[in-house]
Amino acid sequence: MASTLPSSVLSPSTTISRRFIQTGTICCKVETGSRDSLPRRRHLFHCIGATISLDLLGRSSSLIQVASAADLIQRRQRSEFQSTVKDILATAIKENQDLIPSLLTLALNDAMTYDSDTKSGGPNGSIRLRSEISRPENKGLAAAMNLLEEAKKDIDVKSKGGPISYADLIQYGAQSAVKKTCLDAAIRKCGGNAEKGALLYRVYGSNGQWGLFDRQFGRSDSVDADPEGRVPQWETASIQEMKDKFEAIGLGPRQLAVMSAFLGPDQQATEAKMVSDPDVLPWVLKYQRSRETVSQTDYEVDLITALTKISTLGQHINYEAYTYPVQKIDITKLKL
Repeated sequence: MASTLPSSVLSPSTTISRRFIQTGTICCKVETGSRDSLPRRRHLFHCIGATISLDLLGRSSSLIQVASAADLIQRRQRSEFQSTVKDILATAIKENQDLIPSLLTLALNDAMTYDSDTKSGGPNGSIRLRSEISRPENKGLAAAMNLLEEAKKDIDVKSKGGPISYADLIQYGAQSAVKKTCLDAAIRKCGGNAEKGALLYRVYGSNGQWGLFDRQFGRSDSVDADPEGRVPQWETASIQEMKDKFEAIGLGPRQLAVMSAFLGPDQQATEAKMVSDPDVLPWVLKYQRSRETVSQTDYEVDLITALTKISTLGQHINYEAYTYPVQKIDITKLKL
């Protein structure tokens, strides 16, 4: 019987000799000269329990190692697929830069259907449905949706773990549009030199701030359109209506100001309207000043933070999405 207890816990007349049978198991042989010197029952249970514990510990360690390896494989699969998604979207947007404002509004409007009382709506891809994309607040966004549909074809062909959800596609389309806008701003500050601008954005820009956004990869699609009346028509809405909508999803004047580019095709016109509100005015001025700096740090970081929150409203992320079984190799068939 196995034990990890010292022999001193047994009666003085009992002598225990130990020998190892195999790794993780200790054999305890009780040598006694009389019936009275037999170890008590609880000592036997201690020995048995120790043997079982050591065995379970060894098995659990193996399981943890297997689980960790599987987790690393899935992370790599998701990372590789995400890189493919970003590359395809970046190429598509570079060739259709006039659709950048629409891509931003498309992502915002898909998310803004979220209702905190009923926990329904949100960035679930429902804006792709004809009954929703045709609503007044989504006027002019069909071309952006068509661009993403075409990109999706290329993405799905290269996917090993199933097609990308529209919910993910739309939000990552907005991410690519924001990155393109920030890169272009850096190039302008370098006198139009693309190489220097790319270096400026890489070194001083906010590209490294997307970590949390990138982890939210695995949104689910809705098969039904979200209820009407949840998204304002941004171009005609009053500032108070905009503030009320942002407040309803847990955001305030700061986030409203930083997302001015998402609220219509003309960011300057939107901000000109926003400065009439005393709550929004200081934030508009703050981000306008930030956009004039070399790095745009305040503007870009706050924009990424706001978009990250909006892009996950009401969503339960599937962190195993886009993963796939790894083909096993029969080493007995390998030719050495």
